[in-house]
Amino acid sequence: MAKGKRRRRSSQHKTVTAVIVYTLAILLVLGAALVGGTMWYVNRQSEEQAAQASAARAAEVRRKEAFIKKVAPTAQSLYSQYKVFPSITIAQAILESDWGESSLSADYNNLFGVKGTDPNNTKELTTQEYVNGEWQTIKARFRVYASFAQSITDHAALFTRGTTWNAKQYQHVLAAQDYKTQAKALQSDGYATDPDYASKLIDIIETYNLTKYDPTNAAAASSGQ
Repeated sequence: MAKGKRRRRSSQHKTVTAVIVYTLAILLVLGAALVGGTMWYVNRQSEEQAAQASAARAAEVRRKEAFIKKVAPTAQSLYSQYKVFPSITIAQAILESDWGESSLSADYNNLFGVKGTDPNNTKELTTQEYVNGEWQTIKARFRVYASFAQSITDHAALFTRGTTWNAKQYQHVLAAQDYKTQAKALQSDGYATDPDYASKLIDIIETYNLTKYDPTNAAAASSGQ
């Protein structure tokens, strides 16, 4: 009887062992499937995020290209009359209007923050200016334009007519023979209060290759040089 009992216990032990082994095998398979599924999900999420980031960058490039193409023709057409390099005008429009998306430019077509006093063609808004070594928030009246082209034209005319207190204020801007000299002259002649204004313009011009819109470069390109 003892031997028979031992056989039954041995058989039961083998059955339990088999169940445990089988259970562990199932758990391993399920674990592997879970890990594989998690990795697939993570990879899928990464791919989707990368695709979204790529699409966002492409949209950003198209938005900027569209803005440049919108303002460039007017900037080029005014050069012969006002002697402001198109690259400078475009860069100023980019910097001062945040690519045409500032409220001043989007709502009132004022790309350059041109101020005025007539309530009939101006709007009072809040802005920031660099005064006495620090940025200050102030309220001022800004011109309202019917179009970007009108804003660009008025801005270019500013340099030839000067200011009410100095008709020759921008003489160095008008005398400049290249975009770097003109950018620095804008600052030295008192156009902007931002101490980094000239370097910001130059950086924008070089980043987006805006010199291709300037007269000498346009002539060279058209002649195949």
